[in-house]
Amino acid sequence: MDAIQARVPTNAERHARLAGEWLASHTSTNTIRSYRRDLHELFAFLDTHDVDALTAKRSHLDAWRLSLDAAPATVARKLAAVSSFYRYATYNGAVPANPAALVRRPRIDQDHSTTQGLTRHQSRHLLDAARMHSPRSHALITVLLFTGARITEVLNARISDLQHDAGHRVLVVTRKGGKRGKLVLPAQAVDALATYLGQTVAQGTELATDTDTPNPPIFTTATGRPWAASEAFRTVRRLARAAGIEGRISPHSLRHTHATLALDAGVSLADLQDSLGQADPRTTRRYDRARGRLERSSSYAVATALG
Repeated sequence: MDAIQARVPTNAERHARLAGEWLASHTSTNTIRSYRRDLHELFAFLDTHDVDALTAKRSHLDAWRLSLDAAPATVARKLAAVSSFYRYATYNGAVPANPAALVRRPRIDQDHSTTQGLTRHQSRHLLDAARMHSPRSHALITVLLFTGARITEVLNARISDLQHDAGHRVLVVTRKGGKRGKLVLPAQAVDALATYLGQTVAQGTELATDTDTPNPPIFTTATGRPWAASEAFRTVRRLARAAGIEGRISPHSLRHTHATLALDAGVSLADLQDSLGQADPRTTRRYDRARGRLERSSSYAVATALG
């Protein structure tokens, strides 16, 4: 009888300690989450080719890059994550050099966004579809669309984060990079949250739920567990299809839509940058360029000044 062949540990199992130490060197929860996912994706690819992650060559990383079916910005982020892991491994003497250092990354146009936004008409249809689906869905879509928040910012927020500030209803969230920021909640968002949380909110009162759990997340499943970002993402996709909206709609589409609608309404780039919690003004400029408004060309301003 042939001897039973022992199972070979996966890359994730063999290098769990090194990967964990590398992830612990970062401070942002969102960065850690995405970097862990990217690294495990690479590990799984190397597993299928019987390659140990610490002996991988640039050719293996090139092959992984070619296998990625994602937008250029996403591919660039994945390669940055993997390169960061190998730099850490090099510093700690686990590998002699970074095999991802010279892997070519997609060229990213800093002034262009590939995210599909919605028109006013489509936005209203999406809100209607969400309202018909459930109070939770309607609250999520309303908050995302009316505040331009990132999906993780909203899903990580808790009941105590619903506050008042100088006469405004706000949601305090943890921004990208770990900083705390305030999202102003207009009446539509307050009403949608109140309906979802099961109470009518009078002016000047705080939102609250009937749960016995101290300070629970705002958005939860039916069992009270935090609503996973992946499932919320799929919910947005399903609602978009129900609203008859074609294309690859995602939670970021609502952030994009918020930005373009705000600019159309006359909100300045500086104010929009503050509202979205973006550190780099070039990121906010993408939304402005996406509008393609020729009537705003500086040519007309100069012609008026010299006319």
